[in-house]
Amino acid sequence: MTSEKGYLGVTPPISTNESSPREKEVTSTLMEELLRQGVFESEEESKRREIVLGRLAALVKKFVRRVSLARGLSESAANAAGGKIYTFGSYRLGVHGPGTDIDTLCVVPRHVTREDFFTIMEDMLREMEGVTEVSGVPEAYVPIIKTEISGIPIDLLFAQLSLPSIPDDLDLQDDNLLRNLDDKSVRSLNGSRVINEILRLVPNVDVFRDALRCIKLWAQRRAIYSNVNGFLGGVAWAMLVARVCQLYPNAVAGAIVSRFFVIMHQWAWPQPVLLKPIEDGPLQVRVWNPKLYPQDRAHRMPIITPAYPSMCATHNVMRSTEQIMREEFQRGCNIVDQVMKGEAEWSALFEKHDFFHRYRFYLQIVASSSDPETQSKWSGTVESKVRQLVMRLEFVDALKLAHPFIKGFDVVYYCLSQEESQAVSRGEIPEAVAKRKKEDVVGKEGVITMYTTSYFIGLAIKPKEAGSTGPRKLDISYPTTEFYKMVKMWEKYDESAMHIIVRHIKHTALPDFVFEPGEREGASRPKKRSRSAKASTGEDKGAWLAELFPKDSPAPAAKRSRTESDTQSRPGSIATPSRPAVPAPQTLQSNTADAKTGSTTLDDLPHKQTSDSLTIAASA
Repeated sequence: MTSEKGYLGVTPPISTNESSPREKEVTSTLMEELLRQGVFESEEESKRREIVLGRLAALVKKFVRRVSLARGLSESAANAAGGKIYTFGSYRLGVHGPGTDIDTLCVVPRHVTREDFFTIMEDMLREMEGVTEVSGVPEAYVPIIKTEISGIPIDLLFAQLSLPSIPDDLDLQDDNLLRNLDDKSVRSLNGSRVINEILRLVPNVDVFRDALRCIKLWAQRRAIYSNVNGFLGGVAWAMLVARVCQLYPNAVAGAIVSRFFVIMHQWAWPQPVLLKPIEDGPLQVRVWNPKLYPQDRAHRMPIITPAYPSMCATHNVMRSTEQIMREEFQRGCNIVDQVMKGEAEWSALFEKHDFFHRYRFYLQIVASSSDPETQSKWSGTVESKVRQLVMRLEFVDALKLAHPFIKGFDVVYYCLSQEESQAVSRGEIPEAVAKRKKEDVVGKEGVITMYTTSYFIGLAIKPKEAGSTGPRKLDISYPTTEFYKMVKMWEKYDESAMHIIVRHIKHTALPDFVFEPGEREGASRPKKRSRSAKASTGEDKGAWLAELFPKDSPAPAAKRSRTESDTQSRPGSIATPSRPAVPAPQTLQSNTADAKTGSTTLDDLPHKQTSDSLTIAASA
């Protein structure tokens, strides 16, 4: 579909030409590579998803009917009340892979409440045949029930409309449906509405899907696919690909991927990415507007959702994560240019990230508890605050970059005493505990199971200034102290059951569980980062990139050079220059309001050839 202007998007296409034979050839090899990479689910799993969704749709109608009768509606009115599910996310986009969850929205009439959803509906799910997990989170920013039905993970949201019944043909794109809804229902509806608009605004859905599968796989392999940690989430990546599809409406998927990296590498951030002009609507709600709102002006890589009310899908992006993504755009641009020339294979684009080989120093944040359900909620709370720690680290003078990894690592330890469990909660894993397996404690009394989740931040240190002598000091006491305060302010925090530690470790002390089998050896010394060569595409990029931006917008940004299981390796003791060695000196823990400050001398930096020592000071 095209607009009245004759094209989709906020600017005319850069080119409406058909793709060249070479672009069609590399598209064919791209699809073969995606098949080898296993991004497509089997026909059997696809059918199972359809069956599960059908059963879930029937359950929602049954749920609405039960609540309707309880509210005093007649039998006929209860039967007519309806209730409907809508899918969104990767499944609705058509780019889901094996084992991925299905984002689903439950839409109900006005007499069915959110409380009903998290009581009656949750209980009905537990009684449903084939359900192995049901976990409701009603207090979440977007309330959700996580469940698994016949092996298919489902994320189920809730929206209550101001309608007496929900017809089967209800179109959620009608802005008037948002009237008289609470914020949580508006946010829940937004996911489905945004995905529907994205699909409506691309010129060729099949090409869009093929290109998006490629970009999703690339972002996941390069560890830049995570909204919560300051990178881009699935919706944001989809909108970027959709925008490139608008600019080349007749191109094949391989050509879209090639143009994607060229355009995103040179995009004039914070110039926003828009799929259509921002529109007003019937609600008195905030719509993204950097001229009006200072917060919106602060967004570093704004990608704006196309459905009313328009929001920035990338408000979590930070200085460090923006720099990392810019570098990855440049790397992708170089590789795809080589692919187009026949000098490289698509597999090079999907090489695994080097996060755990890249830096000399890391922060490890460990959240732990002795109850699996408690740990799930506690670790999720800690993960949601890691971005705040990164933002504070960015203000530390000696740090060039604070690079958060996109996921946590869950490890379970089996302790035979209170002393062992307390050591694990402090991040001090005794060798005997690290080696102990579940089968080793079967039949033993007094076993304490400790659930731990570790998150990592890579620290890129600024080079030592010319002429400076003696050890340098990296003071991270303020960021870590503030981080402890933030996580412990959680209303459900229980000091006796939930533990949190932050420690700085060298790359040689990274735990084994962050590496694939045989990968550990590569971490013996971090890779030196080199400046990437300029990409060459054989096109006059400047001429056609100018068409992307309004005349009053800044020029495209200049290129940046590249910057810097059940077992766990225990970091060795490191003595400080001013005091004797102490147990677990790398552990930074805050149990009192009066946090002390400790210092640890670490070795020279990877980019320095001369000897250099670094003192890290942090709350201890």
